[in-house]
Amino acid sequence: MICFFVNGCTETYPLLTNTYEEAIVVEANLTNELKIQQIKITKTARFEDKSIPAESGAQVTVKDNQNNQYLFEENSGVYVSQTAFQILPNRQYTLEIKTKDGKVYESSPETLPAVNPIQSIVPTVVTNKDNQTGVQINVNSYDPARTSKYYRFEYEESYKIIAPRWSLSKLEVTGPQSVQLVPNSSNTRTCYAEKNSTDIILLNTNDLSEDRVNLPIRFIEEDNYIIGHRYSILVKQYVENLAAYTFHKTMRDIAGSGSILSPKQPGVLSGNIKCISDSDTKVIGFFDVTSVSEQRIFFNYNDLFPGKPAPYFNTCEDIPFLFCFAGEDCSGESMIYNVEQNLMTYSSNAGINYILVDVVCGDCTSFSSNVKPSFWID
Repeated sequence: MICFFVNGCTETYPLLTNTYEEAIVVEANLTNELKIQQIKITKTARFEDKSIPAESGAQVTVKDNQNNQYLFEENSGVYVSQTAFQILPNRQYTLEIKTKDGKVYESSPETLPAVNPIQSIVPTVVTNKDNQTGVQINVNSYDPARTSKYYRFEYEESYKIIAPRWSLSKLEVTGPQSVQLVPNSSNTRTCYAEKNSTDIILLNTNDLSEDRVNLPIRFIEEDNYIIGHRYSILVKQYVENLAAYTFHKTMRDIAGSGSILSPKQPGVLSGNIKCISDSDTKVIGFFDVTSVSEQRIFFNYNDLFPGKPAPYFNTCEDIPFLFCFAGEDCSGESMIYNVEQNLMTYSSNAGINYILVDVVCGDCTSFSSNVKPSFWID
C-alpha cells in the first residue's frame, strides 16, 4: 500500500491542450489624449506554448464618421499610429483590421464617453481588515451630471531605493589570493524602480446616490521597502461605456476563477469586434474608446511614519570572513568567490577580518536602476 501511494504520486501529469482553435486577440484602448495611439494584436496560444505569437503583417486602420482615417504600422509587435491623434467627443470611431491571410475584422462604432477628471489622490495610514498597518491610497472624482458611471483604473508606481549598507570603499580582487580596497562609486547607493498595476480595477456608481468615486486603489504595508524613502504613484482613471465595462468585468471574473481546472470556463470571450469576411471566424478582444484623467502624487515614509526606521527587504546581516588560505578557519577563497560573483559587497574590516553583506544591501544597481525618472521630484 505504501509503495503504491509513493509511486503513484511521483509522476507529473502533462497538462496539454485537447482542442485548439486559433483566433486573433485584439487589445485596443484609444483615448482622448493627443498621442501616438497603440493597438496590440496577437493570436491565441495552446496551454503548453511558452510564448504568445504576434499577428504580424496586418493592415490596421481607425476611421471616424467624418471620413478621417488613422493608419497604424507595426513596430516591435505592436501597431502604432503613424501620426498622433486623439479621440474627440460626438464622433463615432471604428477599428478595421485586415490580416495577411485575407480576413477582415471590424468593430462596432464607438463614441467617447464623458470626461471626468480625477480630483485628488490621498494616502492615509490605516489598519486593514487583516490587522496590517500601512498606507491606503484612495482616488477621488465626482461627476455631478451622473454621465460617467463606469470606471476602470490603472496605476504606475515608482519609488526611491537607498542601499542601507553602502560603503565608501569596495573590494576589488587583484589576484588568486589578494584583494584591495578602492573608492566606491556613489552611483550604486541610490536607485529607482517602477512597476505597473496588473489587476483589472473596476468601479461602477449606479448603486450610489451620486456619481462619486472614492476608491481604495492601493494598500502598501508599512514594512514594504518600496515606501521606505520616497514613493510616487500615477493613477489613470478611464471612463468607459457599459459594453466595455462588462467586457473587462468578465475578464476580471475569469482571471479570478482561481484554477485552470475551475468549472468557470468561458470559451471565447465575445467583444465588439467581428470577422466580417467569415462569420465562422472567432475573434477575442475589445475596441475601447475611453476618456482618461491622470494624476500623480509623491510622499515620504517619514511623513507618514515619523521616527520609524526605513524598511528593507533584506535584513542585511554581517557576514564575517577570515581572509587567509592555509588555516582551518580561513575563508579567503569563499570571500573572493562572493566578491567576483557579485554576491556580496564590502562593509568593513580589521586586518584580515572582513565583514561583507549581501550585494543588495550595499549596491542597489544589482537589482534596480540608478537612472532618476524624468518626472521625479525630490
